[in-house]
Amino acid sequence: MIREMNSLCVYCGSSLGNREEYVMAAESLGIEMAKQEIALVYGGGRVGLMGVVANAVLAAGGSVIGVLPRFLDEKEVGHKGLSEMHLVETMHERKAKMADIADGFVALPGGYGTLDEIFEILTWAQLDLHQKPCGLLNAGGYFDLLLAFLDRATTDALLRPAHRSLLLSHSEPEDLLKAMRNFEAQPVLKW
Repeated sequence: MIREMNSLCVYCGSSLGNREEYVMAAESLGIEMAKQEIALVYGGGRVGLMGVVANAVLAAGGSVIGVLPRFLDEKEVGHKGLSEMHLVETMHERKAKMADIADGFVALPGGYGTLDEIFEILTWAQLDLHQKPCGLLNAGGYFDLLLAFLDRATTDALLRPAHRSLLLSHSEPEDLLKAMRNFEAQPVLKW
């Protein structure tokens, strides 16, 4: 079954990091999304890798939907050139709105916020609250240690293999998007 993906939520850093491959991965993902006519859903920022992926989608003729809490808009971190911008009151509203709009979820390199967002949406998948694909764009091996940790959690029987398989990972945007389109959720009861 090939999954229809009209929109993809991307979680990533509000800074650029110090490795060019992170910026290149954000640009490549944005270009590939526009090419495949997948709208970007993201946190609405103009800074860091968030801004890079949004600008890449826009420059390639794609659609970008931002979801930004008002307090961040007041700090002038909001991107002003998006196709759509949804202003919300809280971070919780932001996460829920992005989850509702998106047909899948991808994390690029980032820090606490990025990890919080991808793990929350994975937890929702584990609890069968959604059946949407979740993936990591593993630019420059950024997520290698995280993936090893999850493999260890699986080996130590703290994470079921079926739940471990909820997180896809590829180093190239085209490969990741293909895997996400081919993803089939296998409901497994947690308890």
